[in-house]
Amino acid sequence: MSSLEQYTKALVNNESKGMLIGFIGILIFSLTLPVSKIAVLSFDPYFIAFGRAALAGLVALAYLTYKEEAIPSRVDFVKFIVISLGVVFGFPIFTTVAMTQGSSSHGAVILGMMPLATTVIGVIRFKERPSLGFWLVSLLGAAIVMTYALMKNAGGFTHVDILLVLGGISACIGYVEGGELSRKMNPRAVISWALVISLPINLVMTYYLFDGTYISAGSTAWLSFVYLSLFPMFLGFFFWYEGLAIGGIARVSQVQLIQPFCTLLAASVLLGDSLTWMNLLFAVLVVSTVILGKKMLVKRGHQ
Repeated sequence: MSSLEQYTKALVNNESKGMLIGFIGILIFSLTLPVSKIAVLSFDPYFIAFGRAALAGLVALAYLTYKEEAIPSRVDFVKFIVISLGVVFGFPIFTTVAMTQGSSSHGAVILGMMPLATTVIGVIRFKERPSLGFWLVSLLGAAIVMTYALMKNAGGFTHVDILLVLGGISACIGYVEGGELSRKMNPRAVISWALVISLPINLVMTYYLFDGTYISAGSTAWLSFVYLSLFPMFLGFFFWYEGLAIGGIARVSQVQLIQPFCTLLAASVLLGDSLTWMNLLFAVLVVSTVILGKKMLVKRGHQ
């Protein structure tokens, strides 16, 4: 086997491994909206957003201390601020507030634009150059999920949609910056430092927003809060950032196309939302674009 063939085989293996690891992260993220919908029944949405980040930050601080991770450089510190603004503040705040009025099923399909947004931001930020076929498939996938959203919402967009879009874009910015940092440092340390750097703000805001009545909110509400804190805010990024680092931001981000339909299934189980033939049809169409995207994404430098 020639060196070129060995390199190509290794590249394909890394991409497949990255997509598998990233998919585990997506499964964890897919419960965020349904669980947030449960939590906002008992807690203020801003308390949830800041409180979940505060709890995750304390766990992240313990992890960094245990692992004796090196303090980030000044250059990387700026990148961690960007990550924090995207995935510690932006996404949780926008989406949790949206869940006070919107449904998790509707939110799931609106956030279907995230793979394309992640890829576009990655291309602009790091000059990744997918093939034309990949761009066409990405646009097709985004068009499919947006068409679904419009059909479910009588052909229009609401302020809830705007909040979800802003949350999705915020997350994508954090994904791209975190995925890049994860190429040169432990992916687990990336999300941990982002949480720890933002911890002082989150602790202050959590204290300010806490209401004494929350103590008697019930086990379901608090379990939802703990899940949001430890899984999509912390552990999910262990898999997601590692997947992006191994398989490449442009390719692995396409796994996100499956997330809306994992969320729809979770909403059906946790909230009793019905799964319709339309949901299943669009699920098949979106998964098909993931498969096509995986085949068509070829960087120009490797053609």
